This record gives sequence, structure tokens and C-alpha cells, in this order.
Amino acid sequence: MLIQLARDLPAYFYDVFVTRLDFWLVFGIVAQMVFGSRFVLQWIASERAGRSVMPLSFWFLSIVGGLMTLVYGFVRREPVIIIGQGLSTGIYLRNLALIFRERRRKRRAA
Repeated sequence: MLIQLARDLPAYFYDVFVTRLDFWLVFGIVAQMVFGSRFVLQWIASERAGRSVMPLSFWFLSIVGGLMTLVYGFVRREPVIIIGQGLSTGIYLRNLALIFRERRRKRRAA
């Protein structure tokens, strides 16, 4: 079984990453990289602060990466991606709204 898997795996990866290579596959990979970069950004910010922090740019990367992935899902007709990124992007936008509301409150109080 493992020997057969070792034989089939190269053909699988060739089919997925070479045979199907087109603009939308590259777009989807870039979208995933943008989306994933938010975790690297959050990790760096937390290391610098010495505590867990969620920088504002985390939410912007979440929105941009989420929207890009949502577009990819629509183009590829992937309902799981459409549902997941559609709902998630709404949550990211709501978090930004809450952050900006809190900042306005603090400015008024100051």
C-alpha cells in the first residue's frame, strides 16, 4: 500500500500543480499566502510586545486574503470556500468596526 502511494503521489502532485496550472490557480495560491501571512504578522507583533497581540493589520490582511479566496471560490465554484470565506469576511469586517468604534470612544473621552 505504501509502495503504491509512493508511486501515485508524484502523478497526483503533477496533475494538481502542473496540469491544472492557470491564472486562477496562481490567484488562489497568492490569496492563500496573503491570508496566511496574517498569522506571521500576528506572531511577530506578539513577539515584539512580549504578549499576545492582534495588530490592526491582521484584520486588513484577513479581509484582503478572505475576499481573494472568496473570489477564487466563486470562480472555481467551490461551495465550501464560498460559505466559509463569506461568513469569515463578515466577522473580520465586524471586528474592524468594533476596533474603530472603541478608538472613537477613547478619543471623545480624552
